Amino acid sequence: MADYSGKWLVETDWLAEHLTAPDLVVIDGSWHLPNLERKGYDEFLAEHIPGALFFDIDAISDTGSDLPHMLPSPEKFSSTMRKMGIGDGMRIVVYDSYGMFSAARVWWTYRVMGVADVAILNGGLPKWTAEGYPVESGPPEPRGERHFTARRNAGLVRDSDDILAASKTGTEQIIDARSAARFAGEAPEPRPGLRSGRIPNSLNMPYDALLNEDGTLKTAAQLKAIFDGAGIALDRPVATTCGSGVTASILSFALAIIGHRDTAVYDGSWSEWGADDTLPIETGTP
Repeated sequence: MADYSGKWLVETDWLAEHLTAPDLVVIDGSWHLPNLERKGYDEFLAEHIPGALFFDIDAISDTGSDLPHMLPSPEKFSSTMRKMGIGDGMRIVVYDSYGMFSAARVWWTYRVMGVADVAILNGGLPKWTAEGYPVESGPPEPRGERHFTARRNAGLVRDSDDILAASKTGTEQIIDARSAARFAGEAPEPRPGLRSGRIPNSLNMPYDALLNEDGTLKTAAQLKAIFDGAGIALDRPVATTCGSGVTASILSFALAIIGHRDTAVYDGSWSEWGADDTLPIETGTP
């Protein structure tokens, strides 16, 4: 069985050892659901890994879209990275304040923009602080502008037309990272105005099933067993979805860990599908 943990995942001891490497950029990608009334940047200012930069998922997006944090254009992404002092060829390590949550969305965004050398800190900030590693507060030190060129990898992204076609033809497996109750349409959506239910012919894999209690990712062997047990064929293409493309990225990350090479994220996810009455839904226990 393939295990790409060494490529996509770094541990706290490795990061502590390499924290001052000149070609390493540490990114805090913390993001919170709107109903929690928590601000990622405010928490970053209070406490973050030394030298880290903050990646604002809502700001580094297509702000002209009515949908939440849709992917930005390559031009906007390149411009933002340059101003942050992130250049071509740098190694990027992303973390978040939950352990494994929005960091996966940032990881996926970098991959869509053509960055291959990007990994996630296993266990994120909670594991880092629990093990006694240092933190700092305040805004990040300004970095000199660097050259960064985004090259969009469209194969990692799906839109509603793609998902509708996959739902009808079965050419791709659609895997939903939301809870079982939301998938069945038995629990309301956290965003107002959305229908309850699921995309027809999709499968459910709640993202937290892939994580340990401390927010670290399960082992590659455990991940494979979980996907197998959910009836997901790992030799076939997969498109992941969720509420707004955040936890769908956790599924894509876990699939990358076990070597699945044909995985994409439905960027609009249920924020788009659930708001469009022309798109079909199913409800009830599958």
